[in-house]
Amino acid sequence: MSTMNALGEGDIQTIAPEMPAMFDGMKLAAVATVLYIIVRCLNLKSPTAPPDVTYQDTPLNRFVIKFCPILSKEYIPPLLWGKSGHLQTALYGKMGRVSAPTPFGVRKYLPMQDGATATFDLFEPQGDHQTGDDITMVICPGIGNHSEKHYIRTFVDHSQKQGYRCAVLNHLGALPNIELTSPRMFTYGCTWEFAAMVGYIRKAFAQTVLVVVGFSLGGNIVCKFLGESQANQEKVICCISICQGYSALRAQETFLQWDQCRRIYNFLMADNMKKIILSHRRSLFGSNSTKIEEADLSKLYTATSIMQIDDNIMRKFHGHDSLKEYYEKESCVQYIYNVNVPLLLVNSSDDPLVHPSLLTIPRTLAEKKQNVIFALTQHGGHLGFFEGAVLFPQPLTWMDKVIVSYANSICQWEKNKPVCQRTQRGRQLHSCHPQTLGKT
Repeated sequence: MSTMNALGEGDIQTIAPEMPAMFDGMKLAAVATVLYIIVRCLNLKSPTAPPDVTYQDTPLNRFVIKFCPILSKEYIPPLLWGKSGHLQTALYGKMGRVSAPTPFGVRKYLPMQDGATATFDLFEPQGDHQTGDDITMVICPGIGNHSEKHYIRTFVDHSQKQGYRCAVLNHLGALPNIELTSPRMFTYGCTWEFAAMVGYIRKAFAQTVLVVVGFSLGGNIVCKFLGESQANQEKVICCISICQGYSALRAQETFLQWDQCRRIYNFLMADNMKKIILSHRRSLFGSNSTKIEEADLSKLYTATSIMQIDDNIMRKFHGHDSLKEYYEKESCVQYIYNVNVPLLLVNSSDDPLVHPSLLTIPRTLAEKKQNVIFALTQHGGHLGFFEGAVLFPQPLTWMDKVIVSYANSICQWEKNKPVCQRTQRGRQLHSCHPQTLGKT
């Protein structure tokens, strides 16, 4: 007799009802596993908190913290995905911003000594500044970016409405419709084009004071620019740097690591750099090029990391003998201690591009220098900082608000000073006492 025949009718009826229950349990376990993965990947259990702010207890810093309340309030990202640094970074990378405005500006062309042509876009304010002063934001975007990027357009529109004139550098070679006029494009820390833009603004608007703003790679450039010479700090009342890495030499090692998918980001950035370089192939690899050879082009095609592109292409624009030398001389970490104007450095703990070990640089700087405030948010990713209730982010980000709020507080601090103590040409002219005002 077969096994099935050996089983009685009652036994079969006993087993059958247990099968659906077992499958229901498996479905429940699968759903629980998926939910667990979602909660872990989206960091849904991570609490929101105010930025971790490092600064010395000085009258200026106390004033800034009081009149820039966003630095001491909770940053609340969108509930469902905003606590993931990867999704914040991806949304910034893919969309830039939501419902980005289109501010009207005028493009300026500046011939450089080596034959290159720097360009920047100039946007006039849409009203008076709260202090009544003429103030210009000189802005340096992130790697391969320009004034037409959505996050730049959003920030410029917000700043214009707050009474700021804005000048936005277009990185050399970044604009798709502007041809290079020399065999050179932007690099990690070349300040020549930014210096040319600042020089133009100082001459064209003699009464204006400057607020310097840099995003990511742009943060490195502006801090390096200010630290290269005390003269570069003339008429600058403050500087704000967002999501920069401070030291390319130290960062290169972290970009080869797989944690936080950094190696994947490295590959994606390298692919974008390839496209920019190849779009200017004729200018960079043509007969007029003396530094970049056709052999370098073959190495470019096979490059899978930013470091390979920097070693084979980028360092040669300025004649650096090695990648180490290039990264050392192009990083702001060698210059930032020379910056004496008020300086706000902002980073995010979940930025997948900036390794946590690099954040010891701004924290140490804020501990040692009275003019520096370092704000570290728990969430925000790389240049994300989106805000919103549950799913859909708001057009204006926390990043946009904190820059303008900090700049407003510094402008108000300058306005409240006695006339003879106000910052002129990057330094205090002379000291005075309130009772002597009007007697000089």
